[in-house]
Amino acid sequence: MDFYDVVIVGSGPAGMGAAFEITAKQPDASILMIDQERFSTGGMRNDCKMNFTYPIGFPEEYWTKEQANRYMEEVTRFLKPDILHKSNIGIYQQRAQRLGCRLLEIRQSHLGTDGGLLLIKRLLAELHALGVDLALGETMLSVDDTLKYIQTDKRDIGYKTLLLAPGRKGFHFLQMMLQSLGVPFLDNIVDIGVRVETRLEHYPIVKDYYDPKFYFPEKVRTFCTNSGDAHVVKEKYTTARGDTWYSVNGHAYSADTHEANGLVNFAILKTVKFTAPLASGQAYAENLGMQAALMGGGRPLMQRVGDFRLGSRSKADSFNTDLYDFPPSLKDCCPGDISLAMPAKILRVIWKAMKNLDTIVPGVLHPSTIMYYPEIKLYANKPVYLDDHFRVTGSVFLAGDGAGTSRGITAAWASGIRCAEGMLRVMEP
Repeated sequence: MDFYDVVIVGSGPAGMGAAFEITAKQPDASILMIDQERFSTGGMRNDCKMNFTYPIGFPEEYWTKEQANRYMEEVTRFLKPDILHKSNIGIYQQRAQRLGCRLLEIRQSHLGTDGGLLLIKRLLAELHALGVDLALGETMLSVDDTLKYIQTDKRDIGYKTLLLAPGRKGFHFLQMMLQSLGVPFLDNIVDIGVRVETRLEHYPIVKDYYDPKFYFPEKVRTFCTNSGDAHVVKEKYTTARGDTWYSVNGHAYSADTHEANGLVNFAILKTVKFTAPLASGQAYAENLGMQAALMGGGRPLMQRVGDFRLGSRSKADSFNTDLYDFPPSLKDCCPGDISLAMPAKILRVIWKAMKNLDTIVPGVLHPSTIMYYPEIKLYANKPVYLDDHFRVTGSVFLAGDGAGTSRGITAAWASGIRCAEGMLRVMEP
């Protein structure tokens, strides 16, 4: 059996944050980082926008402002981000305030999808140079924290301390591990919404503020704005039964290397918190995804705002060069009627938020604007933690979006550092 002082499952920002922290504090520790994908995963692969202002990315049930700022300083020193310039924010904030909405002013950095891949390549090379063993394309199957070893599809691996740091796609995996460890958890929160795509001139705020964070009444917010060479993409998910469905997402390439396509996309999400007797918000979200896939012939749905306002489904000829004046960047979608797939209560508050947004930034509800459905964020596991370092058993820790300790790259990295501090204590002789 192979043995390591530290085993990290997940190669995204949470796992990297922990690995770099442990190598800095205990250079002689043996560390293994595994990931079921053949390449490093995590939010840095998809547009790689990073937020450096509390509370963005930091669930307030786990982070005080003082804690978040302290760890954020460490993340900032390590990543050395180039903070984007913002202008004219006061104008938009005043408009939002009149409507009972908020525009948060966030320190942001943006590398683009291509820049994020270069960053990942550099970070992995640095970890390798520091002596961290990387096992990409290896899948963890089970854990025994009494005997302190995990099983993968290739071998058994012993450990002193274990960090489970899957992202949102590792939601099912993490639940299985928590159940096998006997760790109680809640799964009752999910974000459900649409991704909006329009021409840049219909959402010009992005020229002043790359990823504007609007908060609307009834727990609705904008999320993950992309502009420049911006594209809507599909993300594949598989249920525990083996059924496949797709959520949409967005990304953009860096301005230095790609020519702008004149489009912008962003999500508008409604946070839904369930109470008893619902057993799983995750299962609810999957059923919504499966329903959309059923209507779309296995594909997400898309609908023009002009058709939606008329109460009509979008058809293939809705995506022409007349009034509807740009083709969708994600063509592998089914034109349809999202009101038949999205729960009415959720759709109502999202549409209300979009109308408010059109008052704050006039033009976003141009008839040509496309709404893609579904966009669902699955990071709502809420385990019972034993201490302030996200420990769930004697030597097992959790970090990242899949564990509910973060929502985004920088907060995930911070949660990895916070776990690493606890892991180093476990390893003390």
